[in-house]
Amino acid sequence: MTALHLFILAIVQGITEFLPISSSGHLVLIPVLTGWTDQGLMMDVSVHVGTLVAVLVYFRDDTKGLFLAGLGSIGIAPARRAIEGTIYGKLFWAIVIATIPAVIVGFMLKVTGTVDLMRGAAVIATTSIVFGLLLYWADRVGATEKSLERMAIKPALIIGLAQMLALIPGTSRSGITMTAARYLGFNRQDSARFSLLLSIPTIIGAAVLLGKDVATSGDSIVWAEAGIAAGLSCLAALAAIHFLMKWLAHASMAIFVIYRVALGLFLFALIAAGTI
Repeated sequence: MTALHLFILAIVQGITEFLPISSSGHLVLIPVLTGWTDQGLMMDVSVHVGTLVAVLVYFRDDTKGLFLAGLGSIGIAPARRAIEGTIYGKLFWAIVIATIPAVIVGFMLKVTGTVDLMRGAAVIATTSIVFGLLLYWADRVGATEKSLERMAIKPALIIGLAQMLALIPGTSRSGITMTAARYLGFNRQDSARFSLLLSIPTIIGAAVLLGKDVATSGDSIVWAEAGIAAGLSCLAALAAIHFLMKWLAHASMAIFVIYRVALGLFLFALIAAGTI
């Protein structure tokens, strides 16, 4: 892999993983526009690890609280006492509940091979536009008075069910979970905050599955390239998260919707031209 290929792959993955614009929609464009071959499983693992580190670092207070809540949930008293009076006990279980639906459906799709049938450019173009417009609608009609203190089992389950749709390429995991949270009345920043915290178990699961595939593939591992990819994707993801949270403090989701629709139309143009 060339240095330019590695750089672009890591930066694109890092930026698009958390913004509600679909990382799959962008990754399908890289080989089309550059002629590069697939980056391989190890690079996929590396950039996922980088983005995971980014969200853990950016929301370090939240991740610490959730970690203590997890320890408290298995009976470790000091950890439970450390988060008394905070939202983390309830938030921990909300994330667990919201994760379960996608895990079940994702496992079924992987076992049956159905997930591989949905990777076409036409699917990504369609979902980029449709779910982008759905995000715009939810952002317009949703109230903005709820904070994460109001997160409970029912809204967490609804967001988790919505997250299942992210298994369709082009939907955007962060986009569909923010859409559901906004529709339920959570303010923009806390919708994004819950979505990004919800990404932690999702990314860990994806990295574990990819790591298993790497271990059984027999491919050689270039650790220097993997480390650079992880570092670059981490830095890009940190910048993207910071931008997202600052933007949503004073503006709507419209900018991301416009971008998604433009991306979808561009993909359709490439399809019509026979490029992809």
